[in-house]
Amino acid sequence: MTARINRDTRLCMSLSARPGNFGTRFQNYLYEALGLDYVYKAFSTTDLAGAITGIRALDIRGCAVSMPFKEACIALIDGLEPSAAAIDSVNTIVNTGGVLRGHNTDYAAVASLIADSGLSTRTCVALRGSGGMGKAVACALRDAGFADGTIVARNAVAGQRLARQAGWAWAADMGGVSASLLVNVTPVGMDGGPEAGQLAFTEAEVAAADLIFDVVAIPVETPLIRLARALGKPVITGGQVIVLQAVEQFVLYTGVRPDQALIAKAAAHALA
Repeated sequence: MTARINRDTRLCMSLSARPGNFGTRFQNYLYEALGLDYVYKAFSTTDLAGAITGIRALDIRGCAVSMPFKEACIALIDGLEPSAAAIDSVNTIVNTGGVLRGHNTDYAAVASLIADSGLSTRTCVALRGSGGMGKAVACALRDAGFADGTIVARNAVAGQRLARQAGWAWAADMGGVSASLLVNVTPVGMDGGPEAGQLAFTEAEVAAADLIFDVVAIPVETPLIRLARALGKPVITGGQVIVLQAVEQFVLYTGVRPDQALIAKAAAHALA
């Protein structure tokens, strides 16, 4: 694919504090398989405003947005699509003729996975974390009808704000909180992070739950997911989320929707 890059090749990118390889491998695999004249590259930045200006100035077609830029980028773009406006969090910027619009494909991915889980909306939820991904998950659960939930976050300001947005309770820790659906939206368990190898919930909390959902995608088999599987609990993994949301980003950038067989091949390549 690199040998075919030319002056007309469209560039897509990502912005993250800690860039990974998933998006680059996933998107470029699909571009090549479908013969699309696109290329994708991951970036980090200490100058978010300058990076967003660059997207517009260089006619970069699209940009995936990860921690910690999902909320900070909003003031720098031209508007929000409903998926992002509803939760004040952006994970995708699409550039159309110099107009930058924010989307949130995380929300759609989570909503789809929750619907497929068959979990009763009467299930009580404990969601650990309060960042941009936390907003996407909490609001997707709220909109699916899950009314009994607790945001567990040490940051009282962010935690209480998200709890109000979801219509749930807030707690600083899991003390006194019991839940049948446990959701981790923090970096706990992420490869390369300061809490790699750690559990987002205790073994007792996992044992008492009905379903475990960990949004951490690298590794897909996080310590929390491995523990849940060992205890015979059904799981939703970050790998499932990252693939579904990446497909929607690909469609937004290119206008092409790959078939499921090709998506599976791209996911296997990107997660290998």
